[in-house]
Amino acid sequence: MKLALKPENLAQLVFVIRGEKVMLDVDLAKLYGVSTKALNQAFRRNKQRFPTDFAFQLSKEEFDQLRSQIVTSSPAIANLRSQIVTSRLHGGRRYRPYAFTEQGVAMLSSVLRSTRGWKSISRSCAPSYSSAA
Repeated sequence: MKLALKPENLAQLVFVIRGEKVMLDVDLAKLYGVSTKALNQAFRRNKQRFPTDFAFQLSKEEFDQLRSQIVTSSPAIANLRSQIVTSRLHGGRRYRPYAFTEQGVAMLSSVLRSTRGWKSISRSCAPSYSSAA
């Protein structure tokens, strides 16, 4: 399923975790048109550029809670998040996801070599942070 870059769609991808509005690595990878693996590799290779409040890895408890919220949410959102719930090869994610704050998303765009780039996302992404619960 292709996700259109509309503010109302992006608002569904913003979660409040640890009191911060964040987007998950899997959703950012889809928006940037790269694999989650490639996005996380770029993040890990440039981790020194990310202050601790820009990105963090979810704890097991946070991941379990998020997974239960996604499973019980609307079918449209659940379809967007199918990678979190299941994986074809391993029966689920092998690693806990990373969460990126708004500043982390901006920093991530500078380390990714994506054809989408930050410009196409930033116009739609900024309202989603302010409109998320």
